[in-house]
Amino acid sequence: MRVPRFVLPSLLLAAPLAADPIPVKVAVVVTFEAGADRGDRPGEFQYWVEREDWTRTIDVPGVDHKVLTDGNGTIGVVSGTTVRSSNQIMALVLSGMFDFSRTYWLVNGIAGVNPSVASIGSAAWAHYVIDGDIAYEIDAREADPAWPYAVVPIGSKVPNQKPEREGWEPQVMAYRLNPALVDWAFALTKDTQISDSQAMRDYRSLYGGYPNAQRPPFVLFGETLGCCRYWHGGAMTHWASDWTRLWTGGKGEFAMSDMEDQGIATALSRLSKMGRVDFQRVMFLRTASNYCMQAPNQDVNKSLHAEYAGYLPSLEAAYRVGSRVTHELAANWAAYRELPPFPK
Repeated sequence: MRVPRFVLPSLLLAAPLAADPIPVKVAVVVTFEAGADRGDRPGEFQYWVEREDWTRTIDVPGVDHKVLTDGNGTIGVVSGTTVRSSNQIMALVLSGMFDFSRTYWLVNGIAGVNPSVASIGSAAWAHYVIDGDIAYEIDAREADPAWPYAVVPIGSKVPNQKPEREGWEPQVMAYRLNPALVDWAFALTKDTQISDSQAMRDYRSLYGGYPNAQRPPFVLFGETLGCCRYWHGGAMTHWASDWTRLWTGGKGEFAMSDMEDQGIATALSRLSKMGRVDFQRVMFLRTASNYCMQAPNQDVNKSLHAEYAGYLPSLEAAYRVGSRVTHELAANWAAYRELPPFPK
């Protein structure tokens, strides 16, 4: 029988859903890969691909990079940067190709670190993901010179003032993660040995007056703040610290700056409300490739464009710390399938 032309598009769209969805135990989400997945200068994906048995590829409509899997319940996903991350996570889940109902999500990437909190190479488990995009902004050259920075919450008239809700603003500016799961991941990984180097030690030494910035790399708790613009400098770090405290009611401390986590958290939160994923099984781990502000006596523009002394070590830390969690979850799936783990 000849199929009418108007029927073909619907048949093609339905084709990926013909097979049973693939159950996923653990989804590792990174935000970029610099080139090939193997054998060249790595991005966030390469160490995972080279060291895990991710040899099978899956094309997912709407996701730019092929999804990789070990065929035993773990997948690796490249989300893309900025707003693309949110769009591609939505496309991944809504494709219907996977069963994410019991999946643990590890969002895992490099970041700029607040020197008041930690040093390059360090790894921070977040209790909160902060949205840094929803704001008024005035060029700092035109703003009130008494202001510490020129970013103002939507609905407010001055910086660092939580607005009265009028009903049209975004409902969530700080996504709170499952504290028991985050605490469990930290307890499991807090003693992880993270690579150090002479280049890192030399760069850390510039941050006099910032004792945490001068420490060797370590694992810590610290919030992640996502903003689609790549910002840098002391004034903006002041803003990010205030912004984090403002939207967490003083419970969170800004540690890591990035360009994707707000989008990924928004997507996974919405998908959780739709019954597609479980947001109580989501973790965010960021590792520090660079400081998000200049050192004392350092030009801010030179700091922004300085080579990342912590780039390769931060990629190594992301894998070393993150894989301890993913391996534990996958190896002991019978214990973790129904209920998330809790600290002992």
